[in-house]
Amino acid sequence: MSNLEREPWEATCGGLTDVAAEPVSRLLEGHDVALGGPRAMKVTRTLPNREIRMVGAWCFADYYGPEKATMRVPPHPHTGLQTVSWLVEGEVLHRDCLGSEQLVKPGQLNLMTAGRGISHSEHSPRDAVLHGVQLWVALPSAHRQVAPHFEHHPVLPSLAGPGFRATVLMGELGGVVSPAQTYTPLVGAEVTLDAGAETRIPLQPGFEYAALSLSGTARAEKIVLDPGPLLYLGCGRSELLLRAERPARLLLLGGEPFEERIVMWWNFIGRSHEEIVAFRQEWMAGDTFGTVPGTDDAPLPAPALPSVPLKSRGRRR
Repeated sequence: MSNLEREPWEATCGGLTDVAAEPVSRLLEGHDVALGGPRAMKVTRTLPNREIRMVGAWCFADYYGPEKATMRVPPHPHTGLQTVSWLVEGEVLHRDCLGSEQLVKPGQLNLMTAGRGISHSEHSPRDAVLHGVQLWVALPSAHRQVAPHFEHHPVLPSLAGPGFRATVLMGELGGVVSPAQTYTPLVGAEVTLDAGAETRIPLQPGFEYAALSLSGTARAEKIVLDPGPLLYLGCGRSELLLRAERPARLLLLGGEPFEERIVMWWNFIGRSHEEIVAFRQEWMAGDTFGTVPGTDDAPLPAPALPSVPLKSRGRRR
């Protein structure tokens, strides 16, 4: 999924200085972004946030739906990241310059590793119900030049207990390991809670975590979590207490704090403003990123880039 903001700001993210080393409970509101053309749907973006830039290697989170909408995102580029598509309702067709063409449905994972550079498009049926999240994972320097590739996982492993079931999208949770390829220690899991559930989800104290409600209302520790905001939990937890009076579904994100400093702008992740400028020039010149077959849409032009990089806004504590 593309960042379709007309004037995206350049964000400096990562580093250990600002990570909350102890457990915290900070509810962070996102901001609304229109996505996908004339019948655009509204998404709520909670990462990067003015207060919290990253959670482990997770650096981008868009939540959308449920609503009748049409996702039509023309071919656009990515560098230095993985895109993670996860649906609660609806379906989205992925195409990329490698020749991949894959429909993703609820409970299935589409994972695209951009590495040194890739382009792709995403389309949904016209005026159908869409409900889900789009996430990005930053690649560390050792792997950010990896050859681009695409994975589809129609079946994923799960961890179950009294009143809950956790599907592990990426990484490991409670000894259950996803087959999806990762490049840093992390976890992404969808946790479904039955009515009246009270359970404790195992965590790793060295990871920082956040939770996002996908449907229903849950309590994470003592915080009421409705769809929309992101609950930042910090590090130092060995478990997370979850409760739900009615059925609920939430997304758990976590990972080792991302030590490197990265620069994010539009659909690119680099290590400097100058590198971002070069990525943009290559995309606009038609170099490096290939051509997406099977779509009549013209490639998405890059927004104007600020002449000087913006300073990192806010701090993560």
